[in-house]
Amino acid sequence: MIGVLALQGDFAAHTKAFGAVEVRLPDEIDRCDTLILPGGESTTMLKLMEGTRIEEAIQSLALRGGKILGTCAGAILLAKEVHPAGQRSLDLIDITIERNSYGRQLESFDTPLGPFIRAPRITRVGEGVEVLKEWEGDPVLLRQGNITVATYHPELAAEPSLTI
Repeated sequence: MIGVLALQGDFAAHTKAFGAVEVRLPDEIDRCDTLILPGGESTTMLKLMEGTRIEEAIQSLALRGGKILGTCAGAILLAKEVHPAGQRSLDLIDITIERNSYGRQLESFDTPLGPFIRAPRITRVGEGVEVLKEWEGDPVLLRQGNITVATYHPELAAEPSLTI
């Protein structure tokens, strides 16, 4: 089962684009073999996860080999290191990511890959992380084992080309 973490953000678009179901509880995540962490606001998502065992369920899914895709804010949640410093993350992919690196909402832009909306930028790619796509020299789609991150919104592209 493909689940989309439906706590905050544009989980409805991910559900439609990837044929997924909305999940909100740890036991629902436990039944997934693939989980999508959607775009939205990463600090809000972290606050909504507090005290719920959701983080543990995501970690468990990763350890048992389940696929995890993080788009935009979801990529921030999965990164090893987040800048500005101080925001915690799940540390599931060896990258450093900078929040809102392309600018504010007004500086958002569209590409053939999908829109970049207050998008983060990957500033460091660790060993064992494969860069799958770049945009203007920046890595924007990366994979390390069963973890994939996109700094853009493939779910909003006219024809999403990303497969999980």
